[in-house]
Amino acid sequence: MRPTCSIVMLTVLSVSCNSSAEDAKQSNALTPVATIALDGVEGRIDHFGLDAKGKRLFVAALGNDTVEVIDLVTGKVTQHIKDLRAPQGISFAPESNRLAIANDKDGSVRLYDGTTLQPVGTIDLKDDADNVRYDAEAHLFWVGYGDGGLASIDPATGKQVVDIKLDAHPESFQLEAKGKRVFVNVTKAGHVAVIDREKGIVTAKWPLIGASSNFPMALDEANHRLFIGCRSPAKLLVLDTETGKTVASIDIIGDTDDVFYDAASKQLYISGGGGHITVVSQRGADTYVHDGQIPTSSGARTSFFVPETRMLYVAAPHRGDQKAALHVFKAEIAK
Repeated sequence: MRPTCSIVMLTVLSVSCNSSAEDAKQSNALTPVATIALDGVEGRIDHFGLDAKGKRLFVAALGNDTVEVIDLVTGKVTQHIKDLRAPQGISFAPESNRLAIANDKDGSVRLYDGTTLQPVGTIDLKDDADNVRYDAEAHLFWVGYGDGGLASIDPATGKQVVDIKLDAHPESFQLEAKGKRVFVNVTKAGHVAVIDREKGIVTAKWPLIGASSNFPMALDEANHRLFIGCRSPAKLLVLDTETGKTVASIDIIGDTDDVFYDAASKQLYISGGGGHITVVSQRGADTYVHDGQIPTSSGARTSFFVPETRMLYVAAPHRGDQKAALHVFKAEIAK
């Protein structure tokens, strides 16, 4: 469903490009369609969660200690979940109607009733609860936390189920939909950890070649490819999930914090604080082309792609005269 945002004027997006690909052509892969104001939101903005059926988008306003709830039909913020402790990751479990919010400062994962958005439970992970993913097959939340842990949580009971130790703090991770593996960016250790989530053990550690500071991650399960966004230098590394080997490396936007693979268009959208989205086209499992860039705003590091509606949401923080907002783009499919 495409959000109706005619009430919001389209904004000319400022550009501050700092990546090695800053002079690349303007891409036509994404069309700006609206800007959703995040009035009163201060500080850094982190990751997103989606209630697809309820047409709600949840935005972790980390520096504001709130989660902003956006009605995707009206294109407006309708609620604020307050009194959080630097919220970072968010996920929604439709079967149990539970919202999970992971907090950095106290290490808690707080569960909320999906209808009332009232708290229903807390899981104490002690420190730096970060990215959250929902396993729709097993009906579990997975959360990265602390100095090296990945935990699973049953949203129905509010109980922790599994705890897997890692070599350092986990950043983004991806779950196979048709397999049993989890791929985890263990940034300070400089590798991707491969986990058997049924056995609860690390089965492999894939070192990264040619770039480090691996934060965001996306998965093309059909082609057995894993996409790793790195900051030092600003590169997208493509790994073969059968071997762990790097098969491609592409220049991208600096200070990246989110990457999404669009299976319908065979494109990747990489957002970063340098002020634009890098678009990369997949021409084959091992062939990737920098396909231009889309201007956003200074510090717009995080984003969220909804394949069903073909909408990409990019979070811009309040900086000087730049107000906090979500830039909304429609992903186009080349004919």
